[in-house]
Amino acid sequence: MARRPLLLAAGLCALVLCAALSLALGSRSIPLSTVLDALTGAAHGGDADVVTGLRVPRTVIGLAVGAALGVAGVLAQGVTRNPLASPVTLGINAGASLAVVAAIYTLDLTRPVQYVWFAFAGAGVAAVAAYAISRRGGQLDPVRLALGGTVLTVVLSSWTSSLMLASNRTLDEARFWLAGSVAGRHLDTLTPVLPFLALGLLAAFLVAPALNALALGDETAQSLGVPVARIRLTGGLAVVLLAGSAVAVAGPVAFIGLAAPHLMRPLLGNDHRWLVPGCLIAGPLLLLTADILGRLVVRPSEIEVGIVTAFLGAPLLAVLARKVAR
Repeated sequence: MARRPLLLAAGLCALVLCAALSLALGSRSIPLSTVLDALTGAAHGGDADVVTGLRVPRTVIGLAVGAALGVAGVLAQGVTRNPLASPVTLGINAGASLAVVAAIYTLDLTRPVQYVWFAFAGAGVAAVAAYAISRRGGQLDPVRLALGGTVLTVVLSSWTSSLMLASNRTLDEARFWLAGSVAGRHLDTLTPVLPFLALGLLAAFLVAPALNALALGDETAQSLGVPVARIRLTGGLAVVLLAGSAVAVAGPVAFIGLAAPHLMRPLLGNDHRWLVPGCLIAGPLLLLTADILGRLVVRPSEIEVGIVTAFLGAPLLAVLARKVAR
């Protein structure tokens, strides 16, 4: 489709505009001219310090986390051939959250930058568990995957809550992080996960053409020369890297990974060679929009972005589940 490059370019322009609004809007609005002066070093102090010290890190982290979740979502749906799959519905976010809270409980961790390795470990274990639950007769069953991931999420979330209730210190340390937020994060929180984000994105682009064949079924894909097991393993590892990185930095932000692919498919079609870059744009666009809404609806207070996405995403999940059932 000749319009696909134009749609991606339009999405990129919308993302740039959304990033500019993220720098300008908050508990108090800052003119875009002041934002530009702050970014170029022409202004100092007051509003300029707010832009460079608080809103630039917040926006950059929002871009990275949104991109990771958007691409992780389209990969999860492509690898499992399940339109309801995402890091949330597969239990990956819940596994990462449990690992981080357990680390806070046992090791007295106090900074998000310390959570990275535990988030990866929890995400990986949860992904393996969801895959094991979903296998039937040696094949991946998409229905069992959705049900197993949901059950896994409930179980892991209950364990997470139990740990938090067992320790007031853990509750105080983890509750803000578990809400899912890009506020108050510094760029040094993002730095340790950048190599994993880059590796996950690279893997996503490499497996994208094979996911088109995988959508036809395992036997058909194998007859076309696609190494199904290797593609699933590579795609699954990419989902773990991307989702684990996002959770480590911002906490478990829900529904971005589910919504981004479904918003892009009517525009770009089902070709993963276009869906992956489309979700790379749509993910951060959705997350930054939700973050801006969270700043504005109760100004001068804020609502964490994870709460906003959960509030908006729950009806979306209900609609998609009904559509898939039909």
